[in-house]
Amino acid sequence: MARAYSLDFRERVVAQVARGMTRQAVADLNGIVSSTVTKWCGREKQSGTPAAKPMGGHRPHKLADERDWLLARLKEKPDLTLHALLAELSDRGVVVVCDTLWRFLKREEITFKKNLVRRRAGPARRRAPPRALEKISRPD
Repeated sequence: MARAYSLDFRERVVAQVARGMTRQAVADLNGIVSSTVTKWCGREKQSGTPAAKPMGGHRPHKLADERDWLLARLKEKPDLTLHALLAELSDRGVVVVCDTLWRFLKREEITFKKNLVRRRAGPARRRAPPRALEKISRPD
């Protein structure tokens, strides 16, 4: 995302409008669009400054309310798959995608590695080499 224009630039633009220039002329002179000039003038009139609003910030995690239930469920049954957990969450009325659940588990430092609890298959065994094709004898 691009950075906001500086407060100094915004104040100069609003001052040009206050001196009597049209918003379109100010926009053309400064290389911005007229809707931006209109927004800055409105913000100046409403709050007393054309300063930019804060950008970014903290967005709450979607599964924050379900944290205790998820951790208890994984403690109760540690071999659950992501998709099984997603199905159980949807039964509880929480609809999220697999990636959201994965990021939640990563933040909680829960991994799904092969270990004794999950009792997944070990390494693949060597396969027998393919049998040589037998010659088919044709009757002469």
